Amino acid sequence: MKTGFNLAILGVFLMLTVCWSCVPGVPAVETAGPSAARAQKGLIPAAGLDEILTVAAVDPLEKVFRESTYFPEVKAEADAARGECASFQFVLRSSKNIRNLSAKLEPILSGKASLTGATAKFVGYVKVSRRTPDPSHDRLTPLSGYFPDPLMEKALIDVPRDNAQPTWVTVPVPQDAVPGKYQGKITFRGTLEGKAFLVSKPFTVNVFPVTITRPRLWVTNWFFTDPETLKFINNGQPVEKGSPRYWELVRVLAKMMKAYRQNVAWVHPLDLVKFSQDGDSWSFDFADFDKMVSVLVEEGVVGRVEGGHIGGRESTWESQFVVNVPVPKPEGTVLEKHPITDPLANSFYTQFIPALMAHLKDKGWDAIYMQHIADEPIPMNTRSYVEIASLIKSLAPGLKIVEACHSKDVDNVINIWVPELDFFNSDYAFYQERQQAGDEVWFYTCLAPQGEFANRFIELPLLKTRYIHWLNFKYNATGYLHWGLNYWQNAGEGNPYGETTGIIMESGNILPGGDSWIMYPDNGRLASSIRLEAMRDGIHDYELLKMLEEKQPEKAHEICNRLVFHFTNYDMEIRSFRRARKEILELLSK
Repeated sequence: MKTGFNLAILGVFLMLTVCWSCVPGVPAVETAGPSAARAQKGLIPAAGLDEILTVAAVDPLEKVFRESTYFPEVKAEADAARGECASFQFVLRSSKNIRNLSAKLEPILSGKASLTGATAKFVGYVKVSRRTPDPSHDRLTPLSGYFPDPLMEKALIDVPRDNAQPTWVTVPVPQDAVPGKYQGKITFRGTLEGKAFLVSKPFTVNVFPVTITRPRLWVTNWFFTDPETLKFINNGQPVEKGSPRYWELVRVLAKMMKAYRQNVAWVHPLDLVKFSQDGDSWSFDFADFDKMVSVLVEEGVVGRVEGGHIGGRESTWESQFVVNVPVPKPEGTVLEKHPITDPLANSFYTQFIPALMAHLKDKGWDAIYMQHIADEPIPMNTRSYVEIASLIKSLAPGLKIVEACHSKDVDNVINIWVPELDFFNSDYAFYQERQQAGDEVWFYTCLAPQGEFANRFIELPLLKTRYIHWLNFKYNATGYLHWGLNYWQNAGEGNPYGETTGIIMESGNILPGGDSWIMYPDNGRLASSIRLEAMRDGIHDYELLKMLEEKQPEKAHEICNRLVFHFTNYDMEIRSFRRARKEILELLSK
């Protein structure tokens, strides 16, 4: 009786085991084959791993914080045109410390076709201690004060227990890619308290028969190449201006700018040209200027060249503008401030500007060159601005003046108007008139505007950064300018991966997190950020909208208006955005 009872119990147990393994969502217990290999490798079984580790696909427009605990998984599927990038985000979180976490991508295939060059990078976190004084209603507020931003060039990382860790996947789609549905997979490996684990997640790239060749939106982020800035890329080691290493690092910057669709370069003739004076006569050596422009042309950034400012405020914000004049000193030539009416300033510029224009023509760069006069004229100092600009235009009638401006009352000496986004809003009718008169109109953002305006602060949702270039399309602004590509000098304690905010001592203005840079130095290389990824994708969005406008103008604007209602009002629901963008690709595919 006892033996029969035991056999009956065993039979029931085996039957329950078989049935339980068939329940959807419950992993089957492996008894042979793969499980033996897993045991030999010492991997944590899948059933046990699920109790410790969460791995989820999250839309890459979502910012995941260290303290995030809930991840409503989305389908890892991206719609892309040829000539852009598809992005994915996968998040890991464990109740135990993860050591030596790695991420590897399997081949991304559609039949015999493949997408190559994809990368998987861990998202890093930076500190935002000073909040923007005029925050938007959708500002993000993690309790820790740490925000995701840099994309780290690291093969292995450790993740503390109960910390969320995103991984960012970028899949370049070449212009000649075969349209279709591509399947890929990312595999994570690491150890949990000394025990190895392996987990994989699939993803899909839908490549549409739509091709982005060369985006037509003019984009400039002012980049800095002084030795103090390049030292950040050079492992903190000094860099001599003009040395071979100096030009190597300039080229590193140029390659990154090209990769993220920057096509306008801010180049300073007064910093790069060598000057010599003999009595009242000046002579000019353009060798370093030529080298800088040549590197940018060779790496595909230019595009257009915007000559750096020749003047600035005499002292305070409301003071008049003066110009910089090279003056020989025992320690070398220095730039001194002089009114344009000063005989020394007048003599220098009446010789320098014609010489510069003649040199540009000799090099074949005159058609792509434009010139800044002095940054951000306001009503209180427009008189001196117009005085300087009028002289320059008299010396070079064909030269285009480009300026970030706070005032429209400058006697129309500007050819390429770049109002701050809030001024573009308030004076929109004026800028439409300037376009009708043949001028170009761009806009710019910096530490302002704040409030509900789109910007690229770290505190803002990524969708708001991407929408910057939907504003370009909606309001027919053909260019975008930002002052801070890589001004790492503003980093707290000199560490761009630490504190990201700054403060202007003269005015007390807060430089919001991310305002001063949108990429990070990384041991001789440059690391992207999730904001830079969003900005690049927004540039591609602009181009797709322009392509649709050429085919169906009313539909292009209807889709844009569905998401961007006004300068300060946007649909921030990510799924709505994804549906609208897919609709654009579908319409262009017909």
